[in-house]
Amino acid sequence: MACPFLRDVVDEEALVLRRAFRRERVFRDRLDPLAFPDDHLYERYRFSADGIRGAFLYSVGDAEQLNKATICRTIRSVCLAIKALADVFISFPGHRGLCDMKEEFYRIAGFPNVIGAVDCTHIRIKAPSGAHEADFVNRKSFHSINVQMVCNADCVISNVVAKWPGSVHDSRIFRASEIYQCLSQGEFSGVLLGDRGYGCQPFLLTPFTDPQEAQQAYNHAHARTRARVEMTFGLLKARFHCLHKLRVNPVRACDITVACAVLHNVACLRKERAPRVPPAMDWDNPAIFPDDDSGRLLRDQYVLNYFS
Repeated sequence: MACPFLRDVVDEEALVLRRAFRRERVFRDRLDPLAFPDDHLYERYRFSADGIRGAFLYSVGDAEQLNKATICRTIRSVCLAIKALADVFISFPGHRGLCDMKEEFYRIAGFPNVIGAVDCTHIRIKAPSGAHEADFVNRKSFHSINVQMVCNADCVISNVVAKWPGSVHDSRIFRASEIYQCLSQGEFSGVLLGDRGYGCQPFLLTPFTDPQEAQQAYNHAHARTRARVEMTFGLLKARFHCLHKLRVNPVRACDITVACAVLHNVACLRKERAPRVPPAMDWDNPAIFPDDDSGRLLRDQYVLNYFS
């Protein structure tokens, strides 16, 4: 029998095989990203075609026949437009009812009354110019902005604060935030979970430093539940690789981070495909503020009522 891959077909069997292996060529408009299949779109834009049509047409980096200045202006305009929607897509404690949110957190590890997990993540940036350059050097000795986020059990971001240099401690950012003021005034029924870098408060529960028996069960449930904010950071940075290092000034880095948080929430709400998340970095953040007495009392009550 003749080889079925020769140009000149010499018998019927070879012709049948050639037809079986032949793939029809499809010509697509390269300037229209929606002309490509979902796998291609997801790899480039982190959204399916339906997600792009229903949310944002964020096709900027590989546009044809555009110079660098035009691309930069376009990225800036799109970034600010998306950031302007932050109040729509990022809302504390969330778009769902408090009871539903608490129930979703409770299903993770049996930790009750949780309405969010809080932590900060460092977004690496290029060294900024000016007198305040040293303020952006963090404890790992690289330049960054320190971004606070709160998430729910579905890894949807419910609060973001992106305006602080990398040298600022997580707990200082939290104490200066609007969400701290709201929680301290009792505007929401429930507690946040934070790591040991935060002082224990009636509205922010932290783990025990040296847990004893029942306290170990509390710490275990606390760690499993609070891990959702670390998962959120991982998903966010896996979706938007630019957040591993932004080569822009700090102000623009903050704007891009908020825009990415908005897009992350859109992806979560639309149930877009989740990216693979690499292992999280442990920052080992030491506390700088002492625990509040009423916070300690509430934490002890949690141990007695739920983990003894």
